[in-house]
Amino acid sequence: MILEITTQVRVSSINEGQKWYETLLNKKPDITPHEGFAEWELIPGCWLQVAEGTLTEGNGPLRLGVTNIEAERDRLVEELKIDSFEIHSRPEVPVKWGTFTDPWGNRLGFFEYLDKREEQERIKTILGTIEI
Repeated sequence: MILEITTQVRVSSINEGQKWYETLLNKKPDITPHEGFAEWELIPGCWLQVAEGTLTEGNGPLRLGVTNIEAERDRLVEELKIDSFEIHSRPEVPVKWGTFTDPWGNRLGFFEYLDKREEQERIKTILGTIEI
């Protein structure tokens, strides 16, 4: 039985990497268990680890669900100076999505449910009865 999920990205400088991911995620790390390492619990049981070390090539993308992909893209272009990215959709896919990279070459992205009722049901399933 799988209880939790973790995924890790590597950065060349933990100080720069932690600051960049704090801006991306709009919060400080939940834990920094040792030097060169920071962790965020994105949703209950789902952790993102940022580790200082040898950069990996060709990983990802790690896509994060958001409620407004355009607003999040605009925020990252402004605050993190990333290149603007195209937002894609297809009639048979229930989300729209886009991909970008962090300064260390890790592929990331966002997705947004097209059906807002489905989005609210997912939020309730993950977080309980909290409304966003």
